[in-house]
Amino acid sequence: MGEGSDSARADVLAAREALTQELERLEASARAAVDVPAKVRRNPVKAAGIAAGAGFLLIGGPQKVFRRAKRVVLGPTEPLPKSMLPKEIDKTLRELGSDGEKVRGTIEREFANYLEQTAPARKQRDLGAVSAILLSAMLRPVIERYGRQLIDQVFSSDTRDFEAQLAKVRSRSAADAAEAEAAAEAEAAAEVRAGT
Repeated sequence: MGEGSDSARADVLAAREALTQELERLEASARAAVDVPAKVRRNPVKAAGIAAGAGFLLIGGPQKVFRRAKRVVLGPTEPLPKSMLPKEIDKTLRELGSDGEKVRGTIEREFANYLEQTAPARKQRDLGAVSAILLSAMLRPVIERYGRQLIDQVFSSDTRDFEAQLAKVRSRSAADAAEAEAAAEAEAAAEVRAGT
């Protein structure tokens, strides 16, 4: 029975040591990933580019670029009319006459003429809108891809940083363990003195 408990104790200690090492590696990995000053010192140009890209995204740069491109393709947007008051509509309809069928016919003919006259402009506008939609559909995956790469670069860590952080974590863990052991020995010595 003593051999089984010794074996179980050894297994528990080995598992505890493995867990401690894994926690140290995890902590070192996290610290290396977010150690921005070290990344800036190692590659300042890349860091400046990442900061500029992040700033561009934060201020809504892609949306502004898309709106400007849309304006170039489609032309400037026309301002909305102030208002078309019912009084003005009523006044215009009364000027057309009092015969309802004639007024209706006039409105229908004028509207049909208007549609014929504006058909080329509408087709051109529709072509521009389709072009803008296609352009945005093509650019969106590219923007998303580079956005993911930006995030990966910001939070990635290289082996050198990871090893440096791991050494710091292990030295701190060793110091904490030595301090805990010294405290336990002091407590045991105090109990021995109190017992005698």
